[in-house]
Amino acid sequence: MSFQSTPWQTVGPYYRLGLEPLYRTDIAPAQAQGDRVQVQGQVFDGVGVPVSDAVLEIWQADAQGIYAHPEDPRHADHDPAFDGWGRVPTDEHGRFAFSTIRPGSVAGPGGRAQAPHLMVLVFMRGLLRAASARLYFSDAPGNAADPILALVPAERRGTLIAQAQGNGVYHWDVRMQGEHETVFFDY
Repeated sequence: MSFQSTPWQTVGPYYRLGLEPLYRTDIAPAQAQGDRVQVQGQVFDGVGVPVSDAVLEIWQADAQGIYAHPEDPRHADHDPAFDGWGRVPTDEHGRFAFSTIRPGSVAGPGGRAQAPHLMVLVFMRGLLRAASARLYFSDAPGNAADPILALVPAERRGTLIAQAQGNGVYHWDVRMQGEHETVFFDY
C-alpha cells in the first residue's frame, strides 16, 4: 500500500496547467468606477517557506457594493465594466500582486453593513479544496463594526487585514499554517 499523494487526491500541482489561461492580475479594467488599489504579498506554507505554485482567486463587489451576480438585489445597478473576479498566481518566491478597485460596503447578516472586503480562495498543492479567507483594508471605515470580522478573535483579526503602504498600495501575506496563520472560513 502506498501513502503517496496521487494527482486526484489534491488540487495541485497539476491544477495550474488548467488555470493559467484564466490568470488575471488586473481585476478592474481602466473604465471601472472606483478608487484603484494594488495588493501585494506572499503565500507561506506551514513552516514559513514561500509557496511558488499557489493561485489566489479573488471575488468582490464593485465600488457601490454591488456584486456582478444576478442574485444581488441591486444587480441591475452594478458597474457593467467590472465583474469583480480574478485569478492571481504566485511567483517562484511565493509573491503575488494584483490591482483592483476598493469595493463598496455590502449587506451582511441581518442586513448589517460589512466593511469593504475581498473574498479570497487559495489553491495550492496539498489542499483537497481551496482555503477561503477575506481581505479587509486597514484604513477602511467599518472594520470595527463588520459582523463577520467580529466573529474572529481579536488577536487573529490582523491576519485578514491588508496594511496600507501609501499611494493605494496594500500588503497582505497568507500563512497557511503555523504562527500567525491566516484565518480561513468554512463556507
